[in-house]
Amino acid sequence: MLDESGVWTASQAAKLSYPEAGHGACFSVEDGSFWFSHRNECILALIKAHPPRTGGPIFDVGGGNGFVASRLAENGFEVVLVEPGPEGAQNAKRRGIEHVVCATTESAGFSPNALPAIGLFDVIEHIEDDVEFLRSMRGLLRHMGQVYVTVPAHTALWSNEDVRAGHFRRYSLGAVSKLLESTGFRIDFASYIFRPLPIPIFAARTVPSIVGRSAGRDRHRTAREHGLKRGPVAKLLDAMLGSEIENIKHRRPMRFGASCLVAATASMGS
Repeated sequence: MLDESGVWTASQAAKLSYPEAGHGACFSVEDGSFWFSHRNECILALIKAHPPRTGGPIFDVGGGNGFVASRLAENGFEVVLVEPGPEGAQNAKRRGIEHVVCATTESAGFSPNALPAIGLFDVIEHIEDDVEFLRSMRGLLRHMGQVYVTVPAHTALWSNEDVRAGHFRRYSLGAVSKLLESTGFRIDFASYIFRPLPIPIFAARTVPSIVGRSAGRDRHRTAREHGLKRGPVAKLLDAMLGSEIENIKHRRPMRFGASCLVAATASMGS
């Protein structure tokens, strides 16, 4: 049904592996965050290099507050945001996303083989049965439909931050590529991104988690880590990360980084 804010809402609420305050915490930092900004530019470059073959909208599944969807829409892509969390869906509507569905893909009732393209941006790691989930995504896509994916990289970087975020795992680029291939997709492009970050993440998150000194999470710490005030560290990272966008535009995969970025096509006969 369509609620008073213009959000399509499923009648049945979904169980989420996501922090209750997660959408609000992200919404408070996204616009000023070097991390969210760079991920957006990587996703945009990926989709421009591998645009939906069959035309029609990109369904941003688990699209949260609409930060990615907004950037794609600014660049002429039609986007439908599908977000089961009510707070995230309302934030996306406030951000100006025209088509917002507050539901899972299952409760939304999408027809099989109907969607032209799906975005899964830091979503799969929140799904306990990632194989079955990706099979269900494959079943929703048209012939030659595409999926665009980001996930956190490297099991070695696992920390209490992953637990707090509701992650079930981190992936190597090879692992997420094999996962997609095993569930009916052909890999078009696969690369690491955020090349400067693995060592800082290991030092600031993984090591404290191992030795039992992991700090708690609050919005002030989140803001500091995301460079909310655009300080010198954030500016330095922006400069270091700029070459990654050019690599993606020219389809040059990168061999190391803190996240994985993949474009894949629904295979024939799957």
